[in-house]
Amino acid sequence: MAGEKEHINLVFIGHVDHGKSTTVGRLMFDSGNVDEQAMRKLKEKAQELGKSGFEFAYVMDNLKEEQERGVTIDLAHKKFSTNKYDFTIIDAPGHRDFVKNMITGASQADAAVLVVAANDGVNAQTREHVFLSRTLGVGQLIVAINKMDISGVSYSEDKWNKVKEEVTALIRSVGYKPENVPFLAVASLNGENIVKRSENMPWYKGPTLLESIDGLSVPEKPVNLPLRLPIQDVYNITGIGVVPVGRVETGVMKIGDKIVAVPGREGKGVHGECKSIEMHHEQFKEAKPGDNIGFNVRGFGKKDIARGDVLGHETSVPTVAEEFTAQIVVLNHPSVVTVGYTPVFHIHTAQVACQFVEIMKKLNPATGEVLEENPDFIKNGDAAIVRIRPTQALVIETQKDIPQLSRFAIRDSGATVAAGMAIEIKKKQL
Repeated sequence: MAGEKEHINLVFIGHVDHGKSTTVGRLMFDSGNVDEQAMRKLKEKAQELGKSGFEFAYVMDNLKEEQERGVTIDLAHKKFSTNKYDFTIIDAPGHRDFVKNMITGASQADAAVLVVAANDGVNAQTREHVFLSRTLGVGQLIVAINKMDISGVSYSEDKWNKVKEEVTALIRSVGYKPENVPFLAVASLNGENIVKRSENMPWYKGPTLLESIDGLSVPEKPVNLPLRLPIQDVYNITGIGVVPVGRVETGVMKIGDKIVAVPGREGKGVHGECKSIEMHHEQFKEAKPGDNIGFNVRGFGKKDIARGDVLGHETSVPTVAEEFTAQIVVLNHPSVVTVGYTPVFHIHTAQVACQFVEIMKKLNPATGEVLEENPDFIKNGDAAIVRIRPTQALVIETQKDIPQLSRFAIRDSGATVAAGMAIEIKKKQL
């Protein structure tokens, strides 16, 4: 597909009211991704609601209505194009949506823009979001120090430096390298240093937000890792036979490859040979990471495989876990998490109930240091190392071997209660 731009998933994170939505709205409007007429309507709506100045925030927030009208835009996903890249922007309103979008959403964020208000500095959610981004494998970070225009800050370079130092210490504590992170001075409401340069901060020599997101690098496609293709659906097509559908997460699948789907119906894996690969109604000889494909396999029957099974080469069979050790963050649990708790784990396309067998360590969510060995329980805001036993066969990989298949969200009664990644696995004998 020549001529298509490379794609990056970008999440906006930061403490409540530090200007995330306004920053996104400004970026989209000033770069021509939202037209004047739409903006004027939002402005009128903001004034009607007595929220003058909120019109840019509404660029993201108005999606709730768009959804009710049946426009298919995920709660806060927006497409956005620059001369260089196509972006999917994920606005992270609060914990629940943030994690849901970041892990269970089809897109995992490749990069994050951390918005910190110059008058307020680092706050609780600033810390949490930064730690989460790191835990969830967001590799690239941009820091936008916002609200440089408001009284008490008045475009002061000293104020900016002070907040910059605070954020530098925070991001270093979770493992980002501050020397690789651009720090911007912006005033999103007025559109200063978002797309257009500000005249009020002559001391600021860094990039605008638009320039810095164009400076991000596209994550390398993990073609050198073993093949992992979680199955989303299985169709039975007359004249062709069984056609599983899914997205290649890692590795490459070619026609003629000997493949295996696990756990499969019997829990022992189903073997076959790839006969054809189709994407957007075109035939391909191979499929790479990020490709959403339908494919036909000699040897797979309709009842042999289902959503949540994972396909790999026979030479590197995906890992089915009897138990696994994970690092998790508890985000939104109504009480406390104890041994015996059995919520549903959402990992790649699988949804499997898993039991907490042991809470090994409680960690400081900002630094990852051990606070307590074998605590009785963990609660909101805690990070922990836990041992988990799936109630049925589940494919999961470790963060160090195949990070794309290590991350999961834990959901209970319709809410995301925790998120994390597998760090060690005790394999099930197939």
